[in-house]
This record gives sequence, structure tokens and C-alpha cells, in this order.
Amino acid sequence: MKLFLTIVDLLPLALAAKDLKSVIITYPQGTPDSVMDQAKESLKASGGVITHEYNLIKGFAAEAPAKALDIVSTQSDDHKPNIEEDQTVTINRDSVGEEHSF
Repeated sequence: MKLFLTIVDLLPLALAAKDLKSVIITYPQGTPDSVMDQAKESLKASGGVITHEYNLIKGFAAEAPAKALDIVSTQSDDHKPNIEEDQTVTINRDSVGEEHSF
């Protein structure tokens, strides 16, 4: 019975994991760390995961539900985040037009 209840409790999390978007969220220079911390906490509370924190730019990578990303985008009127889908970037194309990822 306990196993069944555990499975039932974890089912929504497993289903939600399919709906996670992989994103990079950056903020303008001068954005207080507290704004970024609030965004990260909101994502975690919504079932998201911070996958990388950047040092050279103000930002981080995450996997999070779309609804959580909507919340983060409206949390601060003064410091708007740039949220973009994390994707593969290619730099080389051969003469046939095929892309090569590195």
C-alpha cells in the first residue's frame, strides 16, 4: 500500500518532467543578485532545476515548466530577464548545406 501511495505522489512530478523547457535566462548588468535569487527560487518551487550558473554574465540555465518561466518574466519591473530556449549552436556548414555540430 505504501508503495502505491508513493507512486501516486510521484506521478504528477514525472508527468510534469515531460513539460520542462530547457532555457537560458540572463539579466542586464546591474541587476541585483536578489532578483536572480528570487527567480531561481520560483523555478525550483515550480518543479524546475537550475542546471548551470554563469560567472561572466548575469544569468543561469534551467529546465522549468512554461508557467514558471511566465512567472519569472514578470517578477521584476525594473530588471526584465531575457529568456531564450537552450539549443545547439552550429558554426560550420559544408558545401551541400549539411550542418555539423561541435
